[in-house]
Amino acid sequence: MGAADQRLFDALRSAHFPPDRNHLAAHITLFHQLPPSGLDELERLVRSIAADTPPPAAMLREVYSLGRGVAFRVESPELLAIRDRIADRFAGMLTAQDRGTPRLHVTVQNKVPPAEARALLAELASGFRPRPLAIVGLAAHHYRGGPWEPAFAHSFRATRR
Repeated sequence: MGAADQRLFDALRSAHFPPDRNHLAAHITLFHQLPPSGLDELERLVRSIAADTPPPAAMLREVYSLGRGVAFRVESPELLAIRDRIADRFAGMLTAQDRGTPRLHVTVQNKVPPAEARALLAELASGFRPRPLAIVGLAAHHYRGGPWEPAFAHSFRATRR
């Protein structure tokens, strides 16, 4: 995400995500698990996409309940098209969870009692208005059983014509 959006969502996660579960900066998940054996190929593909693709247009559409948490729904056909390019390359290696189209979102709270989640949802929804969301690049991380370790990140460099 762009720097201002990243700061906002990181601050919300810091304030509302259980600290023992908040191991990663705010993000939009495109895939949950790609095979580690494909990391070099994934990085080459992402580098190529970032070089020839402008930042995808995206909108924050609503704040919604995860039951035991709260997230912001992201609408971005352009980001989903980028995801499709990656999914096509790794089609035979995708997990069942990653074979479907994701519901893009930014989670700011999870794994809390439902009453706590409802209270945050009411608070955030009361002043929410749909607005553009800046998406500036793609990144991958290694899961290390709780902590996450950055693998790579590439910024979109193409411009809109």
